[in-house]
Amino acid sequence: MGKIGYLLKRIKSMDYNKMFTTINEIKEKTNKNKISIFFDIIYCGIKYQAGYMDYKLYEMYNLNKKQRATIITRGINNSIVKKYNNPAFTKYFSDKILFNKKFNKYLLRDWMEVTGTEENYEEFKEFCHKHQDILVKPLSESCGKGVEIFKTNSKNIKKIYDNLLETKRYLVEEIAVQCEEISKLHPSSINTIRIVTLNSEIVAAFLRIGNNNNVVDNFNHDGLVAPINIETGIIDYLAIDKKMNIYERHPLTNEPILWFKIPKWPRIKRFVIQASKEIPEVGYVGWDVCLGIKDPFLIEGNEFPGHDLYQLPPHRTDGIGLLPRFKKAMNKKGEEE
Repeated sequence: MGKIGYLLKRIKSMDYNKMFTTINEIKEKTNKNKISIFFDIIYCGIKYQAGYMDYKLYEMYNLNKKQRATIITRGINNSIVKKYNNPAFTKYFSDKILFNKKFNKYLLRDWMEVTGTEENYEEFKEFCHKHQDILVKPLSESCGKGVEIFKTNSKNIKKIYDNLLETKRYLVEEIAVQCEEISKLHPSSINTIRIVTLNSEIVAAFLRIGNNNNVVDNFNHDGLVAPINIETGIIDYLAIDKKMNIYERHPLTNEPILWFKIPKWPRIKRFVIQASKEIPEVGYVGWDVCLGIKDPFLIEGNEFPGHDLYQLPPHRTDGIGLLPRFKKAMNKKGEEE
Protein backbone atom coordinates (compact mmCIF):
# COMPACT_ATOMS: atom_id res chain seq x y z
CA MET A 1 0.00 0.00 0.00
CA GLY A 2 1.43 3.37 -1.05
CA LYS A 3 1.21 6.68 0.79
CA ILE A 4 -2.14 7.63 -0.79
CA GLY A 5 -3.64 4.21 -0.10
CA TYR A 6 -2.47 4.34 3.51
CA LEU A 7 -3.90 7.86 3.90
CA LEU A 8 -7.29 6.86 2.47
CA LYS A 9 -7.45 3.85 4.79
CA ARG A 10 -6.65 6.03 7.79
CA ILE A 11 -9.27 8.63 6.80
CA LYS A 12 -11.91 5.93 6.56
CA SER A 13 -11.11 4.40 9.97
CA MET A 14 -10.36 7.64 11.83
CA ASP A 15 -12.03 8.45 15.15
CA TYR A 16 -13.01 12.05 14.41
CA ASN A 17 -14.25 12.78 17.93
CA LYS A 18 -10.84 11.81 19.27
CA MET A 19 -9.11 13.86 16.59
CA PHE A 20 -11.03 17.03 17.50
CA THR A 21 -10.38 16.36 21.19
CA THR A 22 -6.69 16.16 20.32
CA ILE A 23 -6.91 19.44 18.40
CA ASN A 24 -8.47 21.11 21.46
CA GLU A 25 -5.66 19.74 23.66
CA ILE A 26 -3.00 21.10 21.31
CA LYS A 27 -4.75 24.48 21.18
CA GLU A 28 -4.75 24.66 24.99
CA LYS A 29 -1.06 23.81 25.05
CA THR A 30 0.10 26.08 22.21
CA ASN A 31 -2.63 28.73 21.87
CA LYS A 32 -2.58 28.07 18.11
CA ASN A 33 -5.70 28.47 16.00
CA LYS A 34 -7.76 25.25 15.84
CA ILE A 35 -8.37 25.59 12.10
CA SER A 36 -4.65 25.94 11.40
CA ILE A 37 -3.93 22.91 13.62
CA PHE A 38 -6.55 20.91 11.72
CA PHE A 39 -5.10 21.70 8.31
CA ASP A 40 -1.55 21.13 9.56
CA ILE A 41 -2.59 17.66 10.76
CA ILE A 42 -4.03 16.95 7.30
CA TYR A 43 -0.81 18.20 5.69
CA CYS A 44 1.36 16.00 7.93
CA GLY A 45 -0.87 13.03 7.11
CA ILE A 46 -0.32 13.54 3.38
CA LYS A 47 3.35 14.55 3.53
CA TYR A 48 4.70 12.41 6.39
CA GLN A 49 2.06 9.64 6.88
CA ALA A 50 1.47 10.99 10.38
CA GLY A 51 -1.84 10.47 12.14
CA TYR A 52 -3.20 13.01 14.60
CA MET A 53 -1.77 10.97 17.49
CA ASP A 54 1.69 11.12 15.88
CA TYR A 55 1.19 14.84 15.46
CA LYS A 56 0.44 15.19 19.17
CA LEU A 57 2.92 12.63 20.54
CA TYR A 58 5.91 13.94 18.62
CA GLU A 59 4.84 17.58 18.94
CA MET A 60 5.04 18.02 15.18
CA TYR A 61 3.37 21.41 15.61
CA ASN A 62 6.71 22.62 16.99
CA LEU A 63 8.85 21.14 14.19
CA ASN A 64 9.98 22.63 10.90
CA LYS A 65 9.88 20.71 7.62
CA LYS A 66 13.44 19.42 7.98
CA GLN A 67 12.75 18.08 11.47
CA ARG A 68 9.40 16.58 10.51
CA ALA A 69 11.03 14.65 7.68
CA THR A 70 13.17 12.75 10.21
CA ILE A 71 10.27 11.37 12.30
CA ILE A 72 9.24 7.72 11.98
CA THR A 73 5.48 8.09 11.84
CA ARG A 74 2.91 5.33 12.05
CA GLY A 75 2.62 5.13 8.27
CA ILE A 76 6.38 4.97 7.76
CA ASN A 77 6.73 2.34 10.47
CA ASN A 78 4.00 0.25 8.85
CA SER A 79 5.75 0.45 5.48
CA ILE A 80 9.04 -0.75 7.02
CA VAL A 81 7.25 -3.71 8.63
CA LYS A 82 5.56 -4.56 5.34
CA LYS A 83 8.81 -4.40 3.38
CA TYR A 84 11.10 -6.34 5.71
CA ASN A 85 8.83 -8.80 7.54
CA ASN A 86 7.55 -11.71 5.45
CA PRO A 87 4.09 -12.65 6.84
CA ALA A 88 4.87 -16.35 6.30
CA PHE A 89 7.54 -16.13 9.02
CA THR A 90 6.13 -13.60 11.52
CA LYS A 91 4.32 -16.42 13.35
CA TYR A 92 7.64 -17.20 15.03
CA PHE A 93 7.30 -13.86 16.84
CA SER A 94 3.53 -13.43 17.23
CA ASP A 95 3.16 -16.87 18.88
CA LYS A 96 5.25 -16.98 22.06
CA ILE A 97 5.47 -20.79 22.09
CA LEU A 98 6.85 -20.85 18.54
CA PHE A 99 9.24 -18.06 19.51
CA ASN A 100 10.56 -20.00 22.50
CA LYS A 101 11.05 -23.12 20.38
CA LYS A 102 12.87 -21.24 17.63
CA PHE A 103 15.03 -19.12 19.96
CA ASN A 104 15.42 -21.64 22.78
CA LYS A 105 19.21 -21.33 22.89
CA TYR A 106 18.85 -17.58 23.49
CA LEU A 107 16.44 -17.90 26.46
CA LEU A 108 18.73 -19.38 29.16
CA ARG A 109 15.77 -20.43 31.34
CA ASP A 110 13.31 -23.30 31.64
CA TRP A 111 9.87 -23.07 30.09
CA MET A 112 6.95 -25.30 29.16
CA GLU A 113 3.63 -25.24 27.33
CA VAL A 114 0.31 -25.99 29.09
CA THR A 115 -1.83 -28.31 26.94
CA GLY A 116 -4.41 -29.78 29.31
CA THR A 117 -3.45 -33.46 29.07
CA GLU A 118 -2.87 -35.67 32.09
CA GLU A 119 0.74 -36.18 31.07
CA ASN A 120 1.18 -32.42 30.69
CA TYR A 121 -0.21 -31.82 34.18
CA GLU A 122 2.42 -34.18 35.60
CA GLU A 123 5.06 -32.21 33.72
CA PHE A 124 3.64 -29.00 35.19
CA LYS A 125 3.86 -30.43 38.72
CA GLU A 126 7.52 -31.30 38.18
CA PHE A 127 8.15 -27.81 36.78
CA CYS A 128 6.58 -26.23 39.87
CA HIS A 129 8.58 -28.45 42.23
CA LYS A 130 11.74 -27.26 40.50
CA HIS A 131 10.65 -23.61 40.27
CA GLN A 132 8.36 -22.54 43.11
CA ASP A 133 7.88 -19.13 41.50
CA ILE A 134 6.66 -19.23 37.89
CA LEU A 135 5.82 -16.61 35.27
CA VAL A 136 2.80 -17.20 33.03
CA LYS A 137 1.94 -15.51 29.73
CA PRO A 138 -0.79 -15.63 27.10
CA LEU A 139 0.54 -16.64 23.69
CA SER A 140 -0.20 -13.52 21.68
CA GLU A 141 -0.97 -10.57 23.98
CA SER A 142 1.32 -7.53 24.11
CA CYS A 143 2.04 -4.65 26.51
CA GLY A 144 2.35 -7.04 29.46
CA LYS A 145 -1.32 -8.08 29.36
CA GLY A 146 -2.00 -11.35 31.18
CA VAL A 147 1.53 -11.69 32.56
CA GLU A 148 1.49 -12.87 36.17
CA ILE A 149 3.79 -14.45 38.73
CA PHE A 150 2.49 -17.39 40.80
CA LYS A 151 4.02 -18.77 43.97
CA THR A 152 3.38 -22.49 43.88
CA ASN A 153 3.16 -25.14 46.59
CA SER A 154 1.91 -28.71 46.79
CA LYS A 155 -1.64 -27.54 47.61
CA ASN A 156 -2.26 -24.98 44.86
CA ILE A 157 -0.63 -26.53 41.78
CA LYS A 158 -3.86 -28.02 40.38
CA LYS A 159 -5.75 -24.78 40.98
CA ILE A 160 -3.08 -22.78 39.15
CA TYR A 161 -2.99 -25.27 36.25
CA ASP A 162 -6.77 -25.09 35.83
CA ASN A 163 -6.61 -21.30 35.96
CA LEU A 164 -4.03 -21.22 33.16
CA LEU A 165 -6.23 -23.40 30.97
CA GLU A 166 -9.30 -21.28 31.73
CA THR A 167 -7.51 -17.98 30.99
CA LYS A 168 -5.64 -19.44 28.00
CA ARG A 169 -2.23 -18.55 29.41
CA TYR A 170 -0.39 -21.52 27.99
CA LEU A 171 3.22 -20.40 28.39
CA VAL A 172 4.96 -21.02 31.72
CA GLU A 173 8.51 -19.88 32.36
CA GLU A 174 11.13 -19.93 35.05
CA ILE A 175 11.45 -16.47 36.59
CA ALA A 176 14.19 -14.52 34.84
CA VAL A 177 16.97 -13.20 37.06
CA GLN A 178 18.59 -9.92 36.09
CA CYS A 179 21.95 -8.49 37.05
CA GLU A 180 22.21 -6.53 40.29
CA GLU A 181 23.04 -3.19 38.64
CA ILE A 182 19.82 -3.09 36.58
CA SER A 183 17.70 -4.74 39.28
CA LYS A 184 18.48 -1.91 41.71
CA LEU A 185 16.63 0.56 39.49
CA HIS A 186 13.33 -1.24 40.22
CA PRO A 187 13.67 -4.70 41.81
CA SER A 188 9.99 -5.72 41.41
CA SER A 189 10.21 -5.98 37.63
CA ILE A 190 12.58 -7.37 35.05
CA ASN A 191 13.85 -4.14 33.51
CA THR A 192 14.34 -5.10 29.90
CA ILE A 193 16.46 -3.57 27.21
CA ARG A 194 14.46 -3.01 24.02
CA ILE A 195 16.80 -3.23 21.04
CA VAL A 196 15.45 -2.68 17.53
CA THR A 197 17.28 -4.28 14.60
CA LEU A 198 16.79 -3.59 10.92
CA ASN A 199 18.78 -5.60 8.38
CA SER A 200 20.68 -7.02 11.39
CA GLU A 201 21.81 -3.54 12.37
CA ILE A 202 20.87 -1.92 15.68
CA VAL A 203 18.84 1.22 14.95
CA ALA A 204 17.39 1.96 18.41
CA ALA A 205 17.90 0.90 22.02
CA PHE A 206 16.02 1.76 25.22
CA LEU A 207 16.03 0.72 28.84
CA ARG A 208 12.51 0.06 30.08
CA ILE A 209 12.15 0.33 33.85
CA GLY A 210 9.19 -0.73 35.97
CA ASN A 211 7.55 1.53 38.53
CA ASN A 212 5.16 1.40 41.49
CA ASN A 213 6.27 -2.19 42.27
CA ASN A 214 4.58 -3.49 39.10
CA VAL A 215 5.77 -6.88 37.85
CA VAL A 216 6.09 -5.64 34.25
CA ASP A 217 8.25 -2.78 33.00
CA ASN A 218 5.90 -1.78 30.20
CA PHE A 219 5.44 1.89 29.30
CA ASN A 220 1.66 1.35 29.44
CA HIS A 221 1.87 0.12 33.04
CA ASP A 222 3.46 3.19 34.67
CA GLY A 223 6.89 2.18 33.37
CA LEU A 224 9.73 4.54 32.47
CA VAL A 225 11.78 4.54 29.30
CA ALA A 226 15.20 6.00 28.58
CA PRO A 227 17.15 5.77 25.31
CA ILE A 228 20.54 4.06 25.33
CA ASN A 229 23.37 5.51 23.30
CA ILE A 230 24.03 2.70 20.82
CA GLU A 231 27.76 3.40 20.62
CA THR A 232 28.51 3.81 24.33
CA GLY A 233 25.72 1.98 26.18
CA ILE A 234 25.17 5.08 28.34
CA ILE A 235 21.79 6.64 29.06
CA ASP A 236 22.41 10.27 28.17
CA TYR A 237 18.79 11.53 28.19
CA LEU A 238 16.31 11.78 31.05
CA ALA A 239 13.83 8.93 31.53
CA ILE A 240 10.16 9.65 30.88
CA ASP A 241 6.80 8.03 31.62
CA LYS A 242 3.68 7.95 29.45
CA LYS A 243 2.49 11.26 30.91
CA MET A 244 5.75 12.84 29.71
CA ASN A 245 7.07 13.39 33.22
CA ILE A 246 10.87 13.38 33.18
CA TYR A 247 13.19 11.70 35.66
CA GLU A 248 16.88 11.92 36.39
CA ARG A 249 16.41 9.35 39.16
CA HIS A 250 13.85 6.61 39.62
CA PRO A 251 10.82 8.09 41.46
CA LEU A 252 10.42 5.03 43.71
CA THR A 253 13.97 3.80 44.38
CA ASN A 254 15.82 7.10 43.86
CA GLU A 255 18.46 5.22 41.84
CA PRO A 256 20.16 7.39 39.19
CA ILE A 257 19.04 6.73 35.61
CA LEU A 258 20.74 9.58 33.75
CA TRP A 259 24.34 8.54 32.88
CA PHE A 260 23.65 4.95 33.89
CA LYS A 261 25.90 2.66 31.84
CA ILE A 262 24.45 -0.66 30.70
CA PRO A 263 26.86 -3.41 31.84
CA LYS A 264 28.38 -5.63 29.14
CA TRP A 265 26.93 -3.45 26.38
CA PRO A 266 29.23 -4.63 23.53
CA ARG A 267 28.36 -8.22 24.42
CA ILE A 268 24.63 -7.44 24.44
CA LYS A 269 24.89 -5.90 20.98
CA ARG A 270 26.71 -8.92 19.54
CA PHE A 271 24.12 -11.21 21.13
CA VAL A 272 21.15 -9.37 19.58
CA ILE A 273 22.75 -9.11 16.15
CA GLN A 274 23.34 -12.87 16.20
CA ALA A 275 19.69 -13.49 17.16
CA SER A 276 18.51 -11.15 14.37
CA LYS A 277 20.10 -13.45 11.78
CA GLU A 278 18.13 -16.54 12.83
CA ILE A 279 15.10 -15.63 10.70
CA PRO A 280 16.35 -13.29 7.96
CA GLU A 281 12.85 -13.23 6.45
CA VAL A 282 11.83 -11.06 9.42
CA GLY A 283 14.30 -8.24 9.17
CA TYR A 284 12.71 -5.61 11.42
CA VAL A 285 12.36 -6.73 15.04
CA GLY A 286 12.09 -5.23 18.50
CA TRP A 287 13.97 -7.52 20.91
CA ASP A 288 13.36 -7.52 24.67
CA VAL A 289 16.60 -8.48 26.35
CA CYS A 290 17.38 -9.18 29.99
CA LEU A 291 20.94 -8.91 31.22
CA GLY A 292 21.35 -11.84 33.59
CA ILE A 293 23.94 -12.38 36.31
CA LYS A 294 26.44 -13.54 33.69
CA ASP A 295 24.94 -13.36 30.20
CA PRO A 296 22.22 -11.55 28.24
CA PHE A 297 19.17 -13.55 27.21
CA LEU A 298 15.96 -12.97 25.27
CA ILE A 299 12.59 -12.37 26.87
CA GLU A 300 10.77 -12.09 23.55
CA GLY A 301 10.84 -10.59 20.07
CA ASN A 302 8.29 -8.33 18.40
CA GLU A 303 7.68 -8.53 14.68
CA PHE A 304 5.73 -5.24 14.70
CA PRO A 305 7.90 -2.89 16.76
CA GLY A 306 5.83 -0.02 18.09
CA HIS A 307 7.22 3.29 16.94
CA ASP A 308 5.87 5.32 19.86
CA LEU A 309 9.07 5.14 21.94
CA TYR A 310 11.49 5.93 19.12
CA GLN A 311 11.77 9.70 19.16
CA LEU A 312 9.74 11.27 21.94
CA PRO A 313 10.39 15.03 22.28
CA PRO A 314 12.60 14.87 25.42
CA HIS A 315 14.77 12.28 23.64
CA ARG A 316 15.52 14.22 20.46
CA THR A 317 18.45 16.51 19.80
CA ASP A 318 17.46 19.59 17.77
CA GLY A 319 14.11 17.94 17.06
CA ILE A 320 15.71 15.28 14.84
CA GLY A 321 14.09 11.82 14.79
CA LEU A 322 15.48 8.39 13.99
CA LEU A 323 14.47 8.04 10.33
CA PRO A 324 17.98 8.95 9.02
CA ARG A 325 19.47 6.09 11.06
CA PHE A 326 16.79 3.70 9.80
CA LYS A 327 17.43 4.75 6.20
CA LYS A 328 21.12 4.06 6.66
CA ALA A 329 20.30 0.50 7.75
CA MET A 330 17.86 0.09 4.87
CA ASN A 331 20.50 1.27 2.43
CA LYS A 332 23.00 -1.21 3.87
CA LYS A 333 22.41 -3.56 0.94
CA GLY A 334 21.88 -0.89 -1.64
CA GLU A 335 18.16 -0.64 -0.92
CA GLU A 336 15.93 2.38 -0.83
CA GLU A 337 12.95 3.05 1.38
